[in-house]
Amino acid sequence: MKKKKIVFDNFFSNKKVKLGLLILWVVIIYQTLITVLVEVEKISPQSTLSDYKNAYWYSLVTLTTVGYGDLFPLTTHGRIIGGIFVLLSMVFYATVIGGVSSIITNIKENKKLGYEGTNFSNHIVMIGWNDFGNLVAEQLFGVGKKIGIITDNKTSVDFIKDKYKTKNLFVLFNDYKNIDFYKKINIELSSMVFINQNNDTEKLVTALNLKKYYTNLRLSVALDNSELKETFIAAGVEQVILQHEISSKLLASYIFEPDVANYSESIMSFAKSDDDFDIKQFKVVAENPYLHKNYEEVFFNLKMKYNGVLIGVSKIKKTGERELIKNPAFDLKIELGDYLIIILNGRAHQQISKVFNIEEGLIQ
Repeated sequence: MKKKKIVFDNFFSNKKVKLGLLILWVVIIYQTLITVLVEVEKISPQSTLSDYKNAYWYSLVTLTTVGYGDLFPLTTHGRIIGGIFVLLSMVFYATVIGGVSSIITNIKENKKLGYEGTNFSNHIVMIGWNDFGNLVAEQLFGVGKKIGIITDNKTSVDFIKDKYKTKNLFVLFNDYKNIDFYKKINIELSSMVFINQNNDTEKLVTALNLKKYYTNLRLSVALDNSELKETFIAAGVEQVILQHEISSKLLASYIFEPDVANYSESIMSFAKSDDDFDIKQFKVVAENPYLHKNYEEVFFNLKMKYNGVLIGVSKIKKTGERELIKNPAFDLKIELGDYLIIILNGRAHQQISKVFNIEEGLIQ
């Protein structure tokens, strides 16, 4: 008995069933009014609404508020029914206008909240929005990166869009636990996912869920608790940054070697002008003119042609991990898939991007 009740409740809770029942009731009420109108109008010999053909036509022009005036009821009861048709027409149009307005509002709301999705690829996905994320986003937008930001705070959506008026931004309002909904932000086509929630426990849960559903994602996280670093690495997070460690090193450097600290901070920020310098990384693709050349030749060529300084090379080890080689030996070979790490200015950056046939940054 209980099972039958559940099936019965589920049947009537179905939206299509509800809509079908509503249409059925409307048809029944409409046909009843037509039938009563014809019958009461038969009392008057002069009435033109005593047959169904005219009665249907009269109801149509009344409900659509056209009102030609060629047909009208003569009996009191017929006029009452005519009044009901007029009231129904008002309800009908109010419902239609309200429905259309609601649809338009829903479309705008869905677009604002990111529910229509994006065509971004090779972009950065940031999960979580806060002051730290704001600083990271400023740096990424500064170098022209596309960023998809996921926030679980609806009020943050307008704030983020108002702050960064750029086509390189996509914002999605979503519960962080709803991993399947991340498809809206094209997360599987991203170059890196930066997990930026407010505490390390939430970050770990998100990392584990992401790796469960999207195994090939590259994850990055900034931690408050350094003791959790190995836990996050074991969970598949590729880049684990310790916020306090970085800030403490920079602060210590400012205390006893301020010029070095100034230099480090300056080149870590994106270049704000053509004459300003910062560090870029470029993936070596097949079209790169320095492929299979020695580090020594590449170093001097970049310096002479673009005033760039090749300070390091990142290579893929046999294990699949990347190895950063600082101040490489002159005989080091530049190979396909390597990353060249170069200090250069904004003008040289544009030139090198064309010569290397690739944009700076991490490429999938």
